[in-house]
Amino acid sequence: MQVIPIKIKHEIEENENLVNLIKNFKPAIEDGDILIVSQKIISKMEGRLIHLNSVIPSILAVGIASSYGKDPKLVQIILSESKRIIRMENGILIVETNLGYVCANAGVDESNIEKGFAALLPKNPDESARKLRDDVLSATGKNIGIIISDTFGRPFRMGQTDCAIGISGLDPIIDYEGKQDSFGKTLRVTAIAIADELCSAAELVRGKTQNCPFAIIRDFKYEQTNGNSSGLIRKENEDLFR
Repeated sequence: MQVIPIKIKHEIEENENLVNLIKNFKPAIEDGDILIVSQKIISKMEGRLIHLNSVIPSILAVGIASSYGKDPKLVQIILSESKRIIRMENGILIVETNLGYVCANAGVDESNIEKGFAALLPKNPDESARKLRDDVLSATGKNIGIIISDTFGRPFRMGQTDCAIGISGLDPIIDYEGKQDSFGKTLRVTAIAIADELCSAAELVRGKTQNCPFAIIRDFKYEQTNGNSSGLIRKENEDLFR
């Protein structure tokens, strides 16, 4: 398997046609590749940046901000992107987002964008991935998979890792249940989150400060399907930590 970083030379603008960039990748995109795309450039392209000065914080946001030393306008944005607050500790809000992800600060981020702005997650990352995949096929004739990635913290583990939040063209999980291991035992609950693992592999070559928002995964064997990211979200009745 190859993991190929793709650098760009300019900042992505709202409504920019990403396919024009993808068509000029070197090396060129090939059939069967999986393209890992940073969430941040999808958010920029879809106009999901908000100026903090345009936000009017609620009384709740002001109260939370004063308790945790945060900007009340930023807290208001986080609350607007959240279904519920799970925990508040050490200046971090762990929430369930409107998309169903459990993460810090609802994925709202101020890094790698102009000062005074915050970036929100795409409204529908799976739809963003599907549209980009269709556009690539139409423009290049190449049938590829698309994964939109973002950086998440992990319970019980230090450090962050990139995870899939939007998927088109492949299933996010390989399920080995019912198959036999090397000792002939039947596997019961072994399901590998390949979409997350591919995002993590891409992060190793993309980095955070190298203007490298894309990575091509090449020679990874997978079945092209209509999968999406919902398969990565654990059902509430199966979640031991809710």
